[in-house]
Amino acid sequence: MAKVKAGIVGPEDTANVIMNILKEFEESIEPSLFTYTTAEETVEIVEKNQYMVDMWLFSGLTPYSHAKKSSVQQPFFYLELNGTSLTSVLAKMHYHDHHDISRVSIDMIRQRDVYEAYDDLHLSVNDIFFHEYPGYTNLDEVLNFHQQLYNENKVNVCMTCLRYVYEELKKQNIPVYRVTPTKSNIRSTIETSLQRWETMQFKHSQIAVMLVRTGNMDSGQDKHIISYDSHRLNLQLQSAIVDYAEAITGSFVSLGIGEFIVFSTRGSIEQHVSEDYTLLERLALITDHPSHIGIGYGDTALTAEANARLAVYHAQNYDEFCAFLVDHNGTIEGPLQERESITYGYRTDDQEMNEKLENAGVSIMTYKKMLSVQRNSGNHSLTALIVSEWLKMTERNARRILNSLVNHDLAEIIGKETAQAGRPRQIYRIRIDT
Repeated sequence: MAKVKAGIVGPEDTANVIMNILKEFEESIEPSLFTYTTAEETVEIVEKNQYMVDMWLFSGLTPYSHAKKSSVQQPFFYLELNGTSLTSVLAKMHYHDHHDISRVSIDMIRQRDVYEAYDDLHLSVNDIFFHEYPGYTNLDEVLNFHQQLYNENKVNVCMTCLRYVYEELKKQNIPVYRVTPTKSNIRSTIETSLQRWETMQFKHSQIAVMLVRTGNMDSGQDKHIISYDSHRLNLQLQSAIVDYAEAITGSFVSLGIGEFIVFSTRGSIEQHVSEDYTLLERLALITDHPSHIGIGYGDTALTAEANARLAVYHAQNYDEFCAFLVDHNGTIEGPLQERESITYGYRTDDQEMNEKLENAGVSIMTYKKMLSVQRNSGNHSLTALIVSEWLKMTERNARRILNSLVNHDLAEIIGKETAQAGRPRQIYRIRIDT
């Protein structure tokens, strides 16, 4: 098995300790060291060097939090300071330097870990002051926390996990100790990171099969004669699925009218979930025929395909437009969630809305599709031409539907645009149901 390329990020002292421990893992991990002066440099480090490594290991929560602000999608791990690290420093403070550890200010460590460490030492926590991690690190705020408590004589000594705070308090001759990861903590984190990485790689390399079925395309036709309209619709569906297969670096096979299969890897499909639109939504915009997607993962193509067929079965029994997934272990998930910004439902519980749509002669499906197109247009408005292009209908039919929505108080005309030829086009805005 190839070595994992790991980027080690942190201040020089802590990062070098991590590098020394990593010598024990030289058969599994190939480390690259990246040190910083301030944690804010972390974003630039990971974005600039992401192509050199497979995963990142940070010296603590602060650089990890900065790295999460970057655009890098690689796995991030960090050394979590806990009771073990705290106990080590408390022992040094009390037994070696003879400090009173009953009146202490502590930052960045969970209150639970502090309580447990003090309880193990049979010490009171009545005069222990905490500054827990609030989701971001304001160094000056943390520094002021310690300074104020010491200057008001509420604590005898300070404990910090931050090098900057440690150095600033030292300059002011305030008794301070820095909490750093113990060797056992570093070793445990490395082992956990390596195990998680191997699990992720195993999952990402699994075979993935996506089965797509669009039903009733040849209903009413002689089984031996398929209409030209069915062929045209099938080509539109096929084009959308080929685009998707290309995006996930998969292979595409047509199984017949309205049925397609895509082979890829689990990692490719899961990465594609974050794309701007989903395949199911594209199919829904192309046709009103029920469309179902089944995704199956497996260690072999046979297992993955069997899971995909099981997923399609569940999708077909759930709703007209939906997708299900069956994992390699047989776990069934669905219906898969769509991105909120481009999602539209296929029904509504609003009775008044249902009545208005019925009176307008417009299906809830068509209304939701139009709403989805409007939502994704630059100015949140529609014209008959835009609707006709997206929903594959004539401009005349699109205009009829829009005007019917206006007549039944489901849309409004907000302006006109000048066409190159002929009369100006009406600009519509559909009212969003609540």
